[in-house]
Amino acid sequence: MAVKRIEKVRIKRRKRVRGKIYGTQTRPRLSIFRSARQIYVQAIADDLGKTLAEASTRSKELRSALGGLKKTDAAKKVGELLSARLKAVGIESAVFDRSRYLYHGRVKALAEAARETGLKF
Repeated sequence: MAVKRIEKVRIKRRKRVRGKIYGTQTRPRLSIFRSARQIYVQAIADDLGKTLAEASTRSKELRSALGGLKKTDAAKKVGELLSARLKAVGIESAVFDRSRYLYHGRVKALAEAARETGLKF
């Protein structure tokens, strides 16, 4: 019974956070998914219904570089990679969507790394 209650709370939190955020082609929404071992981020243009760029700890460019790193350090690398991919497309700013996750730990590390490489939230 406690598991169902926790899941309801997570869904409610996700709807509350995402209800206030909308991404466009010039300013996409950065949606994060965090699993126990990996972290994924997508730049989504909600007006088009398309993913403009993506990065994760499973990306081919990062796999060899992430060996032996802590999860927060890996999240920093993912943030840097996403920022570089968005700049290559010509996007300078975005809206940060943390989903149901607290702005702490890996989520915070990814966001700060993206900001340090020039992406504006």
